[in-house]
Amino acid sequence: MKKNLLISVWMTIATTILLGIVYPLVVTGLAQVLFKDKANGQLIAQNGRIVGSRIIGQAFTGPTYFHSRPSGAGNGYDAANSSASNLGPTNMSLIDRVKASVATEGGGSAGPVPVDLVTMSGSGLDPHISPAAAEFQVGRVARERGVSGDDLRRLVLSHTEGRQLGFLGEARVNVLELNLELDERFPLRRQAKAD
Repeated sequence: MKKNLLISVWMTIATTILLGIVYPLVVTGLAQVLFKDKANGQLIAQNGRIVGSRIIGQAFTGPTYFHSRPSGAGNGYDAANSSASNLGPTNMSLIDRVKASVATEGGGSAGPVPVDLVTMSGSGLDPHISPAAAEFQVGRVARERGVSGDDLRRLVLSHTEGRQLGFLGEARVNVLELNLELDERFPLRRQAKAD
């Protein structure tokens, strides 16, 4: 009995060290060497300052920017509190929130609002919108920035990613990357005057 107990204790210690310390350190080290950008959250830096991540959405609400999908993660885009709302299609809270989003996004527009501008993703952190959602916003952003819609459409097209491996998922536009280049190529009039 004593022998079996000692073997159990030593096995617990050995597997704890091997699987709880050595293995995670090896995997973390390999990830840092082979996939440094991905292992560190695909952060985007601008002028030496981290402004966001390629894989975590951010809230853009002003009329001069392309808007992201709504987020239900914490207080919005909270990576520590990722979740969907889990509200069903007949839930009045969801219906009211979608109606409010449609009124905000579609204000004055003749066309239907793309669904991804008024509904949350499963995680609440999706950094992408569909090309249709970006196109829907071109008129507003062009008007607010005083640039042509065609210039913005070219910018959106340059940030449109196709399906992964040619058949997985859907075409998408990373909103943070799009808005960063938008600021770079077409600065706000107030910023342009200040510079």
